[in-house]
Amino acid sequence: MTQIWYQTYDFGDGEQVVAAADAGIAFIGAPEAGIAELTHFFKTATVSQDATELIEQAVQQLREYRAGQRQRFDVATTVLAATPFQRQVWRALTHIPYGQTISYQQLADKINRPNAVRAVASAVAKNPIMEIVACHRVILSTGQTGQYRGGAAMKKRLLAMEKKV
Repeated sequence: MTQIWYQTYDFGDGEQVVAAADAGIAFIGAPEAGIAELTHFFKTATVSQDATELIEQAVQQLREYRAGQRQRFDVATTVLAATPFQRQVWRALTHIPYGQTISYQQLADKINRPNAVRAVASAVAKNPIMEIVACHRVILSTGQTGQYRGGAAMKKRLLAMEKKV
């Protein structure tokens, strides 16, 4: 059984859970979603509250990112449960440059699955490591921001922050 450690932090949008497994950061929770969201993502894992060194490193990088002092994350991450398609989509998310956005259709095209826009959108929505794996940079082809696990206001704030640099 997989062991996951977590701690809760306030980054300004409300308390968020940051969780890690041995291999890296496995989860960044939505503001105010609490431990229930973590256990929903990892139903079969053993979950314990502890601020590991890896979690502290991720929190420091998230704080720097939110302060406009970091554009890339270099903390180790790990995907504990995903389909090969989800892994492909999430890997593509890591290649969207800071301050830029792409549409779900463009993301589907990037992974050579142009007819899989809905599946791409579903995979983006299930990204467990939001902000570090920058799913907030994917928007609707109309230019509207669309939905975000952290909420529409948080997505708009992150996009606006990235555009300032």
